[in-house]
Amino acid sequence: MMKRLSPWNLGATLYMPATRTDIADAILTSKVEGLRSLVICLEDAVSEEDIPEALNNLQILLETLAKAKAASGSAHWPLVFIRPRDVSMGARLVKTMNLSPIDGLVLPKFTLASLSAWWNFIEHTHLCMMPTLETEEVYDVEQMRQLAILMFGHPCHERIIALRIGGNDLMNVISLRRPRHLTLYDGPMGYVIKMLVSVFATRGFALTAPVCEHIDDHDIMDKELALDMAHGLVGKTAIHPNQITKIEAALRVSDNDYADALRILNSSQAVFKSLGAMCEPATHRRWASAILERAQVYGIISDRGNGGIVRVPLSQQNQG
Repeated sequence: MMKRLSPWNLGATLYMPATRTDIADAILTSKVEGLRSLVICLEDAVSEEDIPEALNNLQILLETLAKAKAASGSAHWPLVFIRPRDVSMGARLVKTMNLSPIDGLVLPKFTLASLSAWWNFIEHTHLCMMPTLETEEVYDVEQMRQLAILMFGHPCHERIIALRIGGNDLMNVISLRRPRHLTLYDGPMGYVIKMLVSVFATRGFALTAPVCEHIDDHDIMDKELALDMAHGLVGKTAIHPNQITKIEAALRVSDNDYADALRILNSSQAVFKSLGAMCEPATHRRWASAILERAQVYGIISDRGNGGIVRVPLSQQNQG
C-alpha cells in the first residue's frame, strides 16, 4: 500500500489562511470534495496585524484536531500542513503548540542558508517538510544545484515530501505578473520550472506546480495542467475549491499510458512498439513506475473520452 506521506497523495493542495474559522470542517467533515492535502497559511495569506488572531485560531484548531484524532484516528483525513511566516515562527509553533495532528510544515522562502535553522527544530519532531523555492536564488542554477546536492546527503532528505515552486513570489522577484491569457510556462517561469526539474528530479526530489491565480479561466488552467504533467510535477497548489476537480482530472492516467506502463514493466523485449510509439524498458522504466503510482491514487481515464474513471487496486499492478 502506498505511504500516506507519498508525494502522489498531495493532489490539489488547498491553501487556507489561518484566520479562517472553518478549517476544522474542511479537514474533519469532507466539506471540500476531493481534498487530499491542505496548508494552513500564516505567511502571505495573513496580514501582519492579523497574526495574533491567526495564531489563536490555529491553537483552537489544533486542540480540535487532537481530540478528534484521539477519538477516532486520522487516516481518513487529508494531509494537513502549516506554513509559518518564517523560521522563528516555525520554532515557536513547535515549542508552544501541540502539532501532533499535523503532518508537516511548508517552509517559506527556503534557501541553502536557511536549511540548518529549519532542521534544528524539525529534526526532533515527527513533522515532514515541504520547502518552498520562491526567492531570487532560485533563478541561479548553480545555487539550486548546491542546494540539491546538500539536501540529497542531508538527514532532512527522508522528511521531504516534495519541493513546492512558488510561482507568484518568483515572478515578483523580477517585477512581473503572469498575463491573464498565458500559462505560467509562456514566460520566464517556463525556464525556471524546467531548470528545477532538471536539478532536483534527477536527484529523486518530487516537485509541485505553482498556483494558477486565474481562478475562473478553465482553458488556461487546463493548458497549464497539461504542461505541469509533461514536466513530471506531482501536484499543484490550489487557492479555490473549484480548482481541485481540475487538478484531480489532470492527474488521472490515460488508459494508453497505463497500458504502455504495464507492458514496459513486464516485457522481456529490449524495444517494442505499442500504440504507435516505441517503448524501451531500459529507458522508460522509471516513467512507467510513476504512471502506475499515479494510477493507484487517481485512477485511469479513457483517451477516447468514452469511459469513466477506473480505480486501480495495488494487487492488479503487476510490475514484473
